[in-house]
Amino acid sequence: VQLQASGGGLAQAGGSLRLSCVASVRAFNRRVVGWFRQAPGKERAFVAGISGAHDVYTDSVKGRFTISRDNTKKTAYLQMNNLKPEDTARYLCATTADDVWDYVPSARAYYGYWGQGTLVTVSS
Repeated sequence: VQLQASGGGLAQAGGSLRLSCVASVRAFNRRVVGWFRQAPGKERAFVAGISGAHDVYTDSVKGRFTISRDNTKKTAYLQMNNLKPEDTARYLCATTADDVWDYVPSARAYYGYWGQGTLVTVSS
């Protein structure tokens, strides 16, 4: 299983970035995809997740970030608008096991497969 995140970079406050996560995994459509972020000195935190029917966001990004997926391309996206300096972090994508998911977990323990992440830096 491989997950490759891309799309990070430097943005100004109020700007936008779009992250992509390409998965080399069987049954991608039966897995939840999550985006997490980790800022220096802080714990890895849930940002957003998407199953087949649901998407969930942490409160601090609601209304600014949108998660989506294209199962035909085995790719998930995180559109980030109105970026803030506090969004600066390494963003990692992760997937759960192949199963029937009727909810989107936010705990890291549910995600068994992780990519290396992509760095997002937001300047004020």
